[in-house]
Amino acid sequence: MTSSPAAAPARSGWTPSEHQRARDAYRRSRARRSTAVAVVSTVALTAVAVLGLVSSPGWPRVRASFFDADVARAALPAVLEGLWLNVRVMAVSAVLIVVVALALALARTLRGPVFFPLRAFATGYVDVFRGLPLILVLLLVGFGLPGLRLQGIPTSAVLLGGLALVLTYSAYVAEVFRAGIESVHPSQVAAARSLGLTRGQAMRHVVLPQAVRRVVPPLLNDLVALSKDSGLISILGAIDAVRAAQIETARYANFTPYVVAGVLFVILTIPLTRFTDALARRSGWLGAQGALAGGGALR
Repeated sequence: MTSSPAAAPARSGWTPSEHQRARDAYRRSRARRSTAVAVVSTVALTAVAVLGLVSSPGWPRVRASFFDADVARAALPAVLEGLWLNVRVMAVSAVLIVVVALALALARTLRGPVFFPLRAFATGYVDVFRGLPLILVLLLVGFGLPGLRLQGIPTSAVLLGGLALVLTYSAYVAEVFRAGIESVHPSQVAAARSLGLTRGQAMRHVVLPQAVRRVVPPLLNDLVALSKDSGLISILGAIDAVRAAQIETARYANFTPYVVAGVLFVILTIPLTRFTDALARRSGWLGAQGALAGGGALR
């Protein structure tokens, strides 16, 4: 069983000095004051925003068109079923994106003239799919590939939409992986080679573990973006949350289902965003200045 940090000084005989206790009390009072100011300012800002919204001339019409509770309850089951499709597409696409992106990043870091074709292909792939808007890739893949009428080409809108997501996001994620690989100091590779490891073994056992650990926060950011962009597969005809909201909107002649879909997407992405922030803070990517203010007793 692990002991708490507060109990350790008592067992070791260490007790804070009067000056240290006064310093800790001052920090606690400042923290309480900061919390109170944040709560008051948040409530005041929210109140101003709500008052400005509900006092606008068109608010009654907007409320009836976008915030109808009865329509929201009626549309919720269909939108939730569509959101489940988005979650499945996101999960499968994320795995494929990581695999393809890692292969592209490794191809771009290969050395030697014999690997030039692989490097050129990986560079061209990243340049093309980072330059193309995602919606264009969706249209080209969704309507262009079936038009070829080749054997084995899928015709499902879900599969084609997922393929477009993989093609586009793997280009972005490949650059994230490459940045992580390039951030590992070359001396570590030299040290691994001096121990008898081949270049591939050094990459596998020394470089990649460090690189992947360093790029986890930006990878999770890309996952958050992927969860939202998975709604774009609706333009190919897949009945996801966005498409289901569109159908319900046409049925009730009311825009509330779109608001329901937006709220569900926010609920889906908020846990990922908070987890990304916490992981980035633990990795030192952000919050370093804030950590000093609440760092506790300095000894």
